Amino acid sequence: MSKTEPSSGRHEPSEEYALSLDAADPLCSERERFCIPGSTKGDQPIYFCGNSLGLMSKDVRQVIDQELKDWAELGVDGHFEGKTPWYSYHEVFRETAARLVGAKPGEVVMMNSLTINLHLMMVSFYRPTKQRYKILIDGPTFPSDIYAVKSQLQHHGFDPEDALVVAMPRTGEHTLRIEDIEAILEHQGEQIALLMAAGVNFFTGQVADMPALVSLARRFGCVVGFDLAHAAGNIPLQLHDWGPDFAVWCNYKYLNSGPGAVAGCFVHERHGQNSALNRFAGWWGNDPETRFKMHLLPDFVPQAGAEGWQISNPPILGLAPLQSSLAIFDRVGMPALRTKSELLTGYLQYLIQRMPNRNYEVITPNQPSERGCQLSILASQDPEQLFEALQARRIVGDFRRPNVIRVAPVPLYNTFHEVWRFANILAEQATKSS
Repeated sequence: MSKTEPSSGRHEPSEEYALSLDAADPLCSERERFCIPGSTKGDQPIYFCGNSLGLMSKDVRQVIDQELKDWAELGVDGHFEGKTPWYSYHEVFRETAARLVGAKPGEVVMMNSLTINLHLMMVSFYRPTKQRYKILIDGPTFPSDIYAVKSQLQHHGFDPEDALVVAMPRTGEHTLRIEDIEAILEHQGEQIALLMAAGVNFFTGQVADMPALVSLARRFGCVVGFDLAHAAGNIPLQLHDWGPDFAVWCNYKYLNSGPGAVAGCFVHERHGQNSALNRFAGWWGNDPETRFKMHLLPDFVPQAGAEGWQISNPPILGLAPLQSSLAIFDRVGMPALRTKSELLTGYLQYLIQRMPNRNYEVITPNQPSERGCQLSILASQDPEQLFEALQARRIVGDFRRPNVIRVAPVPLYNTFHEVWRFANILAEQATKSS
């Protein structure tokens, strides 16, 4: 099977076929590097919730234990004498994080959490005028992004009812067409200051055409930024070449860095060298050579690159799991993960489409290139009861009211046999409800 094979192509519905796919999978051994919740309690659970919280790699304990050891044995001297000195800890990720999102070293920094980083980016890149003050976002939008955008508009004295523009799918459709975003810009482009879009939509799993969105934003004179919460570690990214002004993401979903993990932030190098760009300041964004001379040099002088947007020193115990995570992604590589991801979702889509009961509709795009790991399944009959039944069969997924079940077979630790098992359980439930 090729990477571009249609989801309804030369698949077979048998268990033997699913097992043969696992036997031929070059990434099959990666699963052994992760802790599978509930795997010691009888039948293996099916964890399809990496789009919400990724699993813990077995290496994480060792990484965190090292920081605890340094803290215990070195105290404050761990800032400079630890195995990974805390003072420069965030610099460990300059190369690996840049490779992950297709950036240059210096364009990426790991700091804060996603929504905090989004606010910090809007401080710098949402600079409204009386004429150009609106923010255009894509829908359906994750609630935290909506809250952040609305509060920024209100902070600047604008009414979100007027200043917030949301591009939604057409009536009767589930995913957004880029020509509809273009039509909004044609009509209101001179008023739109910022275009902010999700790299992968949290609800439908649709992958945005990010290069095209950047091009549209440039054409109409808008700043452009991306929320990559569901994209980082899920799909290949080329942020530097695509050229958005900024991007933010969390690291606890596909990047397996733990609940509430320190997040990521990208600032394109054309802005990273601009020390005069408006921003909120704090000591960790300052030149590290003068960071402890603040009483002598009271004015903030940001260091070059994305690191100049830091405010506080990073939480080392929260940042440590990223060492384990990014090492895995650096070793395996996004191309290999993407290939397996497309095959996993393609196989699942094939199995769902062949079910005789029409209770299920996959609202994620049909083409593998237009989706990530996630398939969103609309259930037309008793969706809450269906989800409860799946949970009772030890399937860990996600339910979005009123009627959408999200499942994400993740290539690092999910298998084709799990896809087959899930589809068979789903088909059994369809038979019961018919």
